Amino acid sequence: MGEGVHHFVPWQDRARCREYDPEIFFPEKGGSSREAKRICAECPVRIECLNYALRRDERYGVWGGMSERERRRLKRMAS
Repeated sequence: MGEGVHHFVPWQDRARCREYDPEIFFPEKGGSSREAKRICAECPVRIECLNYALRRDERYGVWGGMSERERRRLKRMAS
């Protein structure tokens, strides 16, 4: 979950990803993130998760329904 220690935050208790194997959200390079994004699309804390990943500059995995590449693109568009 990114570099350093992962800190638990309260919204994570409500995250749909808690019900699934974490490997779904961290596909190998070139692997599909489709299933992770489908799960995220129905998650009640998707926005909180995405904001968390953006603030922490998460470099791996699907967070808030977006891959690392998609998050980088979003940050570039916002600046």
